[in-house]
Order: sequence, then C-alpha cells, then structure tokens
Amino acid sequence: MKRDSRSTSLRGVLFDWDGTLLDSYHADAQAFLGMFHEMSVDWGLKELAEHYSPDWYCMYRAARLPRSRWEAADRAWLRHYQRQKLRLLPGARRVLRELRDRFRLGLVTSGDRLRVERQLTAFRLTRMFAVRVCGGDTRQRKPHPAPLRMAIQKMQMEPGACVYVGDAPEDLEMARLAGVPAIAVLGAFPIEQRLRAARPDHLLHSIEELPKLIRRLA
Repeated sequence: MKRDSRSTSLRGVLFDWDGTLLDSYHADAQAFLGMFHEMSVDWGLKELAEHYSPDWYCMYRAARLPRSRWEAADRAWLRHYQRQKLRLLPGARRVLRELRDRFRLGLVTSGDRLRVERQLTAFRLTRMFAVRVCGGDTRQRKPHPAPLRMAIQKMQMEPGACVYVGDAPEDLEMARLAGVPAIAVLGAFPIEQRLRAARPDHLLHSIEELPKLIRRLA
C-alpha cells in the first residue's frame, strides 16, 4: 500500500539544550568538579569525561555518592554553575531563526526548568520554541523516550514528522526509542568516541551545518 507522504514529511525539529545550542561545557565541567570537591569525591576531568551523562544522577552513582547526599550535591552544583558565564554556540541563533521559518521547533532537555527558562529569557529565545520539555516534566529522564514523546504529543505531530538534535549518546537513544531520527552534533564535551559508537542517523561537526541537512531531509 502506498504511504501517505504527508504523514512522513518533516515538520518539526526538536533540540537538546546544553552542549547542543548552549556552549555549556566549561560551565558544566567546572560546576561538577567544584561540587565533587565539596562532596569529597576525588574526580577530575578524566573521570568526568568517562562517566558524563545528561542524567547527572548516573554520575552520582558512578562516583559512589550516597543517595542521602544527592540534594546537597544538586545545590552545590547550582552554586558553582551560577558563577560561570555562558553563551550560545556559534551560529545557534542564526540556525534557529532560519529553521523557524519552515518548521515548528521544540526543546527537550534534562536541565531544570527554572534554570533553562531563565537562560532562554536571557538569550531572547523563549518564543523560538513551540514546546519546551525540561527535567522533571516527566517521571523518567533521558534516555527514556518519555520526554521526547511528551514534546511530540504537545506539538500534535507524529514521530516520523520530526527529528531530534543532540550531542550525547543518551540523546540518540531517546530519539530511537521514540521512533524519531537522531541527528548528533559533535561538541566540546569529550564524548566524541561514544557519540560515534552510538551510530547517529546523521553526524554534524557543527550546529551551523544543520540547516543544509534539514533542507535535504525535507
């Protein structure tokens, strides 16, 4: 039976935030290192790179941080993070503006909603996204597909009409579990080998390459 092309045409582009649009590696790394130092965990950049995950509780487990100290660790991380100066990745604003002319855009991030919304406001990007799903909006976190499925449902689209753009293996796994093509962007986080091994549907060296790829896919 011939498939209805309208059901599979690309209409939505959904993004991760940290490391994909926001140049957050230095801020994240310094915040984690500062927090682990406060928690008396002997971790450096090597351990952080080896165990990095968008679900920071996976890192807490890897660091053998007792569950009773997780809330204190969260507060310590936020204190260190707020001292850092952040910026968008080069070309991110232009890419969003270009894609918004033809597609509905969404944001699916593990980041705390209060923090992410403040950053979107500071960068004047809030209205770019039709839907924003943040950490805590669903009971499950990446790589579980629930956050991405929620965003797609809110956008009133089918998974095949969307793509998801992220910079971590967990982003790719979430997209696949949700039935959404996964686009990976190599970033500053030292996980390139893991990202390539996750076999994304498409791999970009920069977010600035995304509009050309999207035009081809559409």
